[in-house]
Amino acid sequence: MKQTNNGDYMKRNKVSNTKRIENRFHLLELFIILFFTVILYSFFKITIIDSAVYKEKLESLTETIVYGPSAPRGRIYDRNYNLLVDNKAIPVIYYKKKDKVTAKEEIELAYSLLEHIDIDSSKLLLTNLKEFWIADNPSLAKNKITPIEWQKLQNRKLSSMDIYYLQLERITDEDLSIYDEKDKDAAYVYYLMNKGYSYEEKIIKDKNISDKEYAYIAENSDSLGGFDVKYNWERVYLYGDTFRSILGSISNITKEDKDYYLSNGYSLDEVVGVSYLEKQYESILKGKKAKYKVGSNNELVLLEEGSRGNDIVLTIDINLQKEVEKILKEEIINAKYEPNTEYYNHSFVVIQQPNTGEILAMSGKQAIYRNGGYEIVDYTPEIVTSPMTAGSVVKGASMYVGYSTNAIKIGEYQKDECIKLYSVPRKCSWGNLGYIDDITALAQSSNVYQFKIAMKVANFQYSYNKKFELSSDNPAFSIYRNVFNQFGLGVKTGIDLPVESIGNVGKNDSSDLLLNFAIGQYDTYTTMQLSQYMTTIASNGLRLQPHLLKEVYHVSNSNELGELDYKVEPKILNEIENKEYLSRIQEGLKAVVSYGTGASVMGYTWNPAGKTGTSESFLDTDGNDIIDTATVSKTFAGYAPANAPKMSITVTSPDLINPNNGSDYMSAANFRIARRISNYFFDTYGYD
Repeated sequence: MKQTNNGDYMKRNKVSNTKRIENRFHLLELFIILFFTVILYSFFKITIIDSAVYKEKLESLTETIVYGPSAPRGRIYDRNYNLLVDNKAIPVIYYKKKDKVTAKEEIELAYSLLEHIDIDSSKLLLTNLKEFWIADNPSLAKNKITPIEWQKLQNRKLSSMDIYYLQLERITDEDLSIYDEKDKDAAYVYYLMNKGYSYEEKIIKDKNISDKEYAYIAENSDSLGGFDVKYNWERVYLYGDTFRSILGSISNITKEDKDYYLSNGYSLDEVVGVSYLEKQYESILKGKKAKYKVGSNNELVLLEEGSRGNDIVLTIDINLQKEVEKILKEEIINAKYEPNTEYYNHSFVVIQQPNTGEILAMSGKQAIYRNGGYEIVDYTPEIVTSPMTAGSVVKGASMYVGYSTNAIKIGEYQKDECIKLYSVPRKCSWGNLGYIDDITALAQSSNVYQFKIAMKVANFQYSYNKKFELSSDNPAFSIYRNVFNQFGLGVKTGIDLPVESIGNVGKNDSSDLLLNFAIGQYDTYTTMQLSQYMTTIASNGLRLQPHLLKEVYHVSNSNELGELDYKVEPKILNEIENKEYLSRIQEGLKAVVSYGTGASVMGYTWNPAGKTGTSESFLDTDGNDIIDTATVSKTFAGYAPANAPKMSITVTSPDLINPNNGSDYMSAANFRIARRISNYFFDTYGYD
């Protein structure tokens, strides 16, 4: 019985194992079927469904994309839509290498081209001529290499470039003596033909192309083996040198800016804005280059059309700018023939719209003595980079310090008399003004009134010959500078130009220098900062960012402006809080030009306000980096009409007067400039 049961068990076990094997086999079959199904589906998806996608990816990995020449840049207009900067097409003769062309054929093409155009080969280098010799004399060049060196090349101990450099080194003057000037012209053309990548268009000639040269190449381009003509673009300035320096320049990408432009998708052969407005608004003005795909025979297939850059409209009034520059030139020359002006050579002017921050005109001119007379050159960029000791023009801000710290009250009288501090020379106003209030202190430009305010701000009780020292924790300097900063003095104005100076901030915080600071005789400021300071007062306490860009327009297909992209809105940087104090300062500035030190500075302008400044300044006259000569600088900043300002004007004339000649004569050039420009402005534009 046991044997029978055991046999049945073995039989059942065998059947069970067989079924297990069969099941596993079926699973394997199913897996294989599924696997091949997935494979077949994937193959079908790749080859049929997604074939276009993968074809596009393959093409993107293997095709070469190139771009056409720089497209024309956007145009620049003044605020009245007078065109200032345009583009001019200039003819260019270029070479585009054809497929499978040989060096011998290119040399023949170079000589052939020279039969029809003139080439200046003065930039041909000795290396270029040697390279031409190698291409022109391949057998002789081969003989410059020894059999051992050829064997090393074969054994990969020398590279092909090593062989080439050895050939260049071994070319002698005698080898090159076979070439005359015509051959050197051909060598230069050959060099230009092979400069850069083979698929690029190589500029052969882009200057002084005659009509005859251009016409011949254009008419015969099909038979010239790759030579052709096209047009590139250069800037045209319709108002000549007027405002020219601030408009900026364009040029090739510099070494210093290379990484920046490459990271922003530029190619190194592009022309970009390299200074001032052209640089500041490069991203707007830049044209869009045409995009091509390089075909199998080096032909170009257009992918995207090129287009001109967007147009910009400036805040500048070009007619006002012209008049400002004319007045500056005349008055600087006049001043140079007055006594005591030997150290004076330049003045600056900024005219702004106080309620928007728009700059209506800005100019700087410098006199240089040449060939027995004075020549005027442009100095405008220094308006934002060259600080000066401003003098009393800043006393409006100083008065605000007094009010806001309770050092004085509105209408408070103080005696204007020379003050004497221990171990410090007497400090006085320009005259003994007696008891005066805050309005008269501004009108008559009292130094002593400001000295007494400053001492109170520093918590010092003045008495004759008393010692005045500032402790390290005395906040007086910080209080003054914080207020001055709110008016735009000692901080960047934010003007839309690539460079700007904040001026010089004094490092020595002594008590005597605090008094000097209060009257504008310590820290220095640029003319643009002084203009922002005055427009902050004129706009009832709004410190607005000065700007030259007014509007941006999309490129159009005609000579007309396209659709408006955006308009620059006034940007408030901060606001002077106490309007009562500000109103009192405004009254003082009206008094300045009514009966004070600035009477008639703005000519017959109706209801003006402003402040004069006279400062002691110093020069290094012998170039040894040591200050050796004291001078006097003059400043004026004002606005009009005082009740609804239409313009602000700032005029600065550093080192206008030499006080060391024994003569009391003081040139009024700064006043004359301010007066003439103010009269012209309101005669031309009125008060509405």
